[in-house]
Amino acid sequence: MGGEIDVTTDVGTEEPGRTDPAPESIVVVDDDPFIARLLEIELRAAGYAVRVASDGQQALELVYEELPDLVLADVMMPNMDGFELTRRLRRDSRTNSVSVIMLTARGLSADKLEGFSVGADDYIVKPFDMPELLARIRGVLRRAREMRAQSPLTSLPGNVRIEEEIERRVRSGASFAILYADLDHFKAYNDHYGFLRGDRVIQLTARLIQETALEVGGEGAFVGHVGGDDFVVACEAEDAEAIARAIIERFDREVPQHYDPEDRARGFIEVVDRRGETQRFPFLSISIGIASSARRRFTHFAEVVAVATEMKAYTKGIRGSSFAVDRRVS
Repeated sequence: MGGEIDVTTDVGTEEPGRTDPAPESIVVVDDDPFIARLLEIELRAAGYAVRVASDGQQALELVYEELPDLVLADVMMPNMDGFELTRRLRRDSRTNSVSVIMLTARGLSADKLEGFSVGADDYIVKPFDMPELLARIRGVLRRAREMRAQSPLTSLPGNVRIEEEIERRVRSGASFAILYADLDHFKAYNDHYGFLRGDRVIQLTARLIQETALEVGGEGAFVGHVGGDDFVVACEAEDAEAIARAIIERFDREVPQHYDPEDRARGFIEVVDRRGETQRFPFLSISIGIASSARRRFTHFAEVVAVATEMKAYTKGIRGSSFAVDRRVS
């Protein structure tokens, strides 16, 4: 089982500059100038960046100029109707992730089914209630953000949700800790066994971190996948070290099963580097850096990440699995 490192030197952290996120963008497509103008005014007032097209072909041109977050399209239009527009968006890899809401004066079930079958995310019948339309837009965009924020390999929340979660805890004023974990010697493992087995190790790590964080930290613990072999845990400050110890203990117990018997017996793997020289690498280990608000105050998520990253880099210099705790006071 790995060790623990405390860092107690008092070092200040400057607050990075903050920038407001760009507004989500919508392309409104309707051949009725009055409705198009009404939608443009209401959506701009709700905080969205809006561009307007009068038919499907013009909408496609706007989409290709600058990818929007959502297309709000009337079904019945000249040149190219809303169904065909949606089909083309879904067929093109550049645009297939753009959300689509269809507007129509016809509420027939067959029309709704066709709209969903070509890939629409929602379907609204005219005349519509503007507060309801705005609520439906928010719902579609929220689901799209959640999908983009999720790691396809582990199904854990990705960078967008991680940032939001850390920022939420910073603003709450409650005591919290962030664990930043990654694997040691993972590239050598990938080179030796291949990417498929490397992905299995990533999935193992995701599972055991998530299960351990929930077992030790309770339902309030949050686990995210930064990407590659990097993971983040957000939890109560008093649970951080217990979670780190439990992750290390479980990882060191389970990871040897992902080595071939002969490598497991030797206790190392051999990998030929670019110069043709054979290098020996020990088994995978896990390094965890911990940033905690127990002793210091954070004002921005980037500060928390910087401290946790520093602690992780510190512990990676230690052989085997270990964690480093920042105990500096500010």
